[in-house]
Amino acid sequence: MPFIDLNKQPQTKNLVPGFHVRFVHTDTMTFAWWEIDAGAELPEHSHPHEQVCNLLEGEFELTIDGVTETLTSGRSAVIPGHAVHSGRAITDCRVQDVFCPVREDYLSEQ
Repeated sequence: MPFIDLNKQPQTKNLVPGFHVRFVHTDTMTFAWWEIDAGAELPEHSHPHEQVCNLLEGEFELTIDGVTETLTSGRSAVIPGHAVHSGRAITDCRVQDVFCPVREDYLSEQ
């Protein structure tokens, strides 16, 4: 699997209303490419995985351990494992998340 065409990856069901995603899993990481509808909210949650959130397009308000910032194109956030976080799409957004280790719970979503 050295080359992947994201356009041919299936888009999963909405794990969270307004969040549409395509996953790529490697032996050690999970990559998620999200298309998020304006106004969609990500409920507060945490997981053991380290996560890097990369805002590709749009504006997304992200709260990590009680600190809130608005991400815009080209900004990233590092979310440590077990950190409580939540978010809200201010506009339509495109986001790439990288999780380490692999999100086993997302493997069944393809």
